[in-house]
Formats: sequence, C-alpha cells, structure tokens
Amino acid sequence: MPRDDISTVDVSTGTVHVWDVFVRLFHWSLAAAFFIAYFTEDEAMALHVWAGYAVGGLIALRIVWGFIGTKHARFSDFLFGPFAAWRYLRSLIAFRAKRHLGHSPAGGFMVFLLLAGCLAIVATGLITYGADGHGPLKGYVRQDAAIPSIAMIAPALADEDMHEKEKQGGHDESGTGHFFKEIHETLANLVLILVLLHIGGVLLASLAHHENLARSMITGRKRSS
Repeated sequence: MPRDDISTVDVSTGTVHVWDVFVRLFHWSLAAAFFIAYFTEDEAMALHVWAGYAVGGLIALRIVWGFIGTKHARFSDFLFGPFAAWRYLRSLIAFRAKRHLGHSPAGGFMVFLLLAGCLAIVATGLITYGADGHGPLKGYVRQDAAIPSIAMIAPALADEDMHEKEKQGGHDESGTGHFFKEIHETLANLVLILVLLHIGGVLLASLAHHENLARSMITGRKRSS
C-alpha cells in the first residue's frame, strides 16, 4: 500500500511532496495521448486508435489509483461538487481563494469532468471502430442498427453537417458508426475546451498563490505554506 506521509516537509527547501510518481506520469501521458489522438484521426488512423487505447488504459489505472493511491491522489481528497467549485472560482478570480495543498475544489471537479469526458470519448470511439469492423467490439456492433439520427437530437448541427457535405460533394451517412462518430467528435471538442479551461485555471491559480503549479506536476513538490 502507498505511504500516507507523502506530504512530509523538506525543511531544507521549504517544500512538501504532494504528487506521487504515478500521478505525474499519468497527467503528462494522458495529455500527450489525448492530443495525439485529437490531431491524427484522419491523417494517421492507426496512431489515433492506439492513442485512444492509451487514454482508456491510463484512465482505468487512474481510477484504481484514486482508491488505493497516496493521500492527494485519492478521489476522497478532492471530492468537491459543482457549487464548491464555483465558489472557489469566484474567490480565485478575486484573488481571495484559499490555497489547497492538493487539488482545489475547482481543480478536483475538473479532474472528474476530464476523466468522465475521456471515458466517453473512448467508449464512443470503440463503438465507432467496432461498427466499421475493427477493434475489440468487432462483430458486436451492427453498422445498420436502428439509431436515431443526429437531426432528432440537434437539428442545427445536422443542418450544418449536411451543408458541409454538400459543399464537399459528399453524401449523407447513417447507421451506428456514423452516429457514434459524430458523438465521438463532439465529445473530443468539448474535452478540448475543458483542457483549455483547465490550463487557464492553473495559470490563474499559480498567479494568485504565487507558485508554479505546472512545475509541481513535474517535480511533485509544492511549497509547504
């Protein structure tokens, strides 16, 4: 079992060890895998697929570590709801936010959003890939299954999609693969927005608390007070 005294203060540097090796490797590996997958869908499908598998595997490991990991890696240490996150954000913008050694309420809530979003991306990607006759769901997903069209869910998006296809001289598609591909791409774009918000939040918190939070995710250490 991991040690719980990871936060022991180093008196020589005035820092405390907060993020364990797994959390740091997970953080940067997930970021790399996500961006590789995001920018290689059409140009390098094999790389896109393997990056997606990496995302899924990393999140599975992180979920396990969220229950058995070191103190600040456990979900119980940053289980904050949306209202707590919003209150923290308001105080952070006003530069009056309380400093947290581990994840702040907004940071913790963002972790759960990103994990859920990435899991949904992986799931819809696997279904799409399976409908095309590939991957672990090959043979389990029917391409011609009765799936409601995107027009029934978001008519505006459907109209825009049809207009784009007409400009390109393409044709409309239907079926399981096409439906989940649209959901997959939409989720990827939403998660990208969350990532950008996360980066903005880290920069703002670093400024407000006078510490480099990005560097702490490399060294694992933060100032003790």
